[in-house]
Amino acid sequence: MMKILIVGAGATGGFFGTRLVQAGRDVTFLVRPHRAEQLRQGLRVYGPGYDETIPVRAITAQQLEDPYDLVLLMTKAWALDEAMEDITPAVGPDTTILPLLNGMAHLEKVNNRFGQESVLGGIVRVVTTLTPDGAVHQLKPGATLIFGEQDRRRTDRAARIEQELRVPGYDLVLDEDILAAMWHKWAFIAAGATTTCLMRGTIGHILATPGGRDFVLAVIDQTERVAAAAGYPVSEAAHAASLEMFTEPGSVFTSSLYRDLTAGLRHEGEHLLGEFIDTAERLGVDVPLTRLALTHVRVHDQNSSPHHHARSTKQEEDVLKA
Repeated sequence: MMKILIVGAGATGGFFGTRLVQAGRDVTFLVRPHRAEQLRQGLRVYGPGYDETIPVRAITAQQLEDPYDLVLLMTKAWALDEAMEDITPAVGPDTTILPLLNGMAHLEKVNNRFGQESVLGGIVRVVTTLTPDGAVHQLKPGATLIFGEQDRRRTDRAARIEQELRVPGYDLVLDEDILAAMWHKWAFIAAGATTTCLMRGTIGHILATPGGRDFVLAVIDQTERVAAAAGYPVSEAAHAASLEMFTEPGSVFTSSLYRDLTAGLRHEGEHLLGEFIDTAERLGVDVPLTRLALTHVRVHDQNSSPHHHARSTKQEEDVLKA
């Protein structure tokens, strides 16, 4: 059995981690002291049709000693540098690191720090949030974890990890072209963030406005052209999934970036949109709508009131503690 370290017990790490714990896997959560204390009572995970509190093992960075077989990095982009520093004692010559962040920029950082040969690519698809009392709330049914070797090889290592991570509670895919899957998700997230942040509303409200549907389609087209220019054209199935999500009348969907903005939380705007725009420029693809959305996000940050900044700092601390 592999020794698994999950960095973070937030909305994503908490959800997938508890599924692994329930299946009898050897899982330890690496968290901040406040979160470790909170988890002594167990981690509550609830959603459509279930409500469970699961005993979990949690430690802090100061308690890390021996290497782990598998490290799942499940932090926000802005916490990645600190997380990489924290896990250094847990990374040995045979440790595999699987970062499960949004976007692509983080992969180069982790490769440079620990060596590409030690790092897999991966994404998750799940709609969860962390409640104020530290519980993981799954908002919609369904969850998927997708991973694979960066060089598209089928390896014994990936096969062993697939066996270890295949447990009830979510779907697991060992993808032979994981970079394509990561690119497709980045294009999807960039489209969702662009539409909802720029229009400051739900997909349903945008579609109900004259010109709203055309705007959404234009955003999707721009973001997907970037993925194609990078060498990872969006498949018909992935395009159809984006259309289904972003053109559903009455949809209450908003992006996580928009939700963080409106809640006054520290957000991943520069990582998700800024890096996307920089990449588009290098590839020679014009993305004016995404650029406008990022400008909106930056103006929002500058115009935040002192009260907003104080609230943001407090909530940011809460997130870091998680």
